Amino acid sequence: MIASPDRTPLPRTFFDRPVLDVAPDLLGRLLLRTTPDGPIVLRITEVEAYDGQNDPGSHAFRGRTARNGVMFGPPGHVYVYFTYGMWHCTNLVCGPDGEASAVLLRAGELLEGAELARKRRLSARNDKELAKGPARLATALDIDRSLDGTDACTPEDTPLRVLTGTPVPSDQVNNGPRTGVSGDGAVHPWRFWISNDPTVSPYRAHVPRRRSS
Repeated sequence: MIASPDRTPLPRTFFDRPVLDVAPDLLGRLLLRTTPDGPIVLRITEVEAYDGQNDPGSHAFRGRTARNGVMFGPPGHVYVYFTYGMWHCTNLVCGPDGEASAVLLRAGELLEGAELARKRRLSARNDKELAKGPARLATALDIDRSLDGTDACTPEDTPLRVLTGTPVPSDQVNNGPRTGVSGDGAVHPWRFWISNDPTVSPYRAHVPRRRSS
């Protein structure tokens, strides 16, 4: 008999570590989204690490702004950004307070509340596609900028919390280049995913956007 995942909220000390330690350790953990219509529980299957001012691929590489301020801590909070004028993406802040780093949640498996996610992801062909990619994940869980700065590791009820779940053994974790990252940041193999998991998104290299004539 397989034991049920641990529903205890992760402590802040879990996130108060280097981003490259936190990122692979988030695989198998649970993201609990509490909505007025009911809870949604997602098992994290794919992530990417972004190491702040040490990382050309990070939003915080050139310092603090109004947009990325949550990345600078405290750890254990949610950083949500809006991209391409259409999509939101969800990150978990880690590292010491004052030093910007965060883990992008790229994909997950819906364990509870799939019926709620389906209403927001009408184009998904099956439940494996509901949160297959960072924008799809945020859409399925109804995450937007209003949740930016949410404390994700408090024992109190908040809209988003990260629960202990079931950590994935290291021999079941793969890593490689981050999706869509260009320039010097493209060389870092800081994307981590669960081997052979059907909810993991496909890798895509960066493609420059064409300017309209």
